Amino acid sequence: MIKIYGMSTCPDCIAVDKYVEGNDRYEVIDIGSHVKYLKEFLRLRDNNTVFNDAREHGYAGIPCFVLKDGTVTLSAEEAGIFLDSAPAASCRLDGSGC
Repeated sequence: MIKIYGMSTCPDCIAVDKYVEGNDRYEVIDIGSHVKYLKEFLRLRDNNTVFNDAREHGYAGIPCFVLKDGTVTLSAEEAGIFLDSAPAASCRLDGSGC
């Protein structure tokens, strides 16, 4: 199963969630729904080089995908998700994007 970490208030995450809805290959984890999920995500974000650009440029790094083999990626395509439209602007700490 592929884990997807995201939030229900994130435009990129909403698009991904709609794409995988009803597909048991994916487990959607809303990091805003419980602190334990936020901690899981932060553990990934704090310890994985995939998030270097996110940390450097002040965006959250969601949606985040953990593939079956444990690989962490920010690429929906690598998780087998091909969205028809361009993703929404990423939410950034400086207020740009969503």
